[in-house]
Amino acid sequence: MQISTLKDKPHYLLPLAQWHHAEWSYLNPERSLDERIEEMQEDLEGKVIPTTFVAEDDGELLGSACVLADDMSSHPELSPWLASVYVATQHRKKGIGSVLVKQVMQHAQDNGIKRLYLYTPDQAQLYARLGWQIFSEELYNGTPVTIMSIDLG
Repeated sequence: MQISTLKDKPHYLLPLAQWHHAEWSYLNPERSLDERIEEMQEDLEGKVIPTTFVAEDDGELLGSACVLADDMSSHPELSPWLASVYVATQHRKKGIGSVLVKQVMQHAQDNGIKRLYLYTPDQAQLYARLGWQIFSEELYNGTPVTIMSIDLG
């Protein structure tokens, strides 16, 4: 398995946008697939934030994780965010998501970011195993979510 940035693998932008939209559009129902694709174009510019990391094996896209400046419209005061942690269904339960999360955490730390946030409707246990702490639990667009944070020192 190799981890690269989306900037280095731009051909994955469309399939990732489609995966992310299919998985999470219910959390931001006003956001269209085209808007998601347009927003992800910024990842191709090579900035520290946003950066999307992709996992692949022999040219097969396995998953993604990214760091964004903002991910919850209800919490503009919190930044930056771990977001879009996604692993293709047939490759789940193999540790790929954990590797991607750790890659984003290392990228953040290497770039002087002291704290990251995330929100998840259903994966708080995974993130807790990786050292994340519960920040709050609340409803986001009608869905119960757990907001978590991690100090990177």
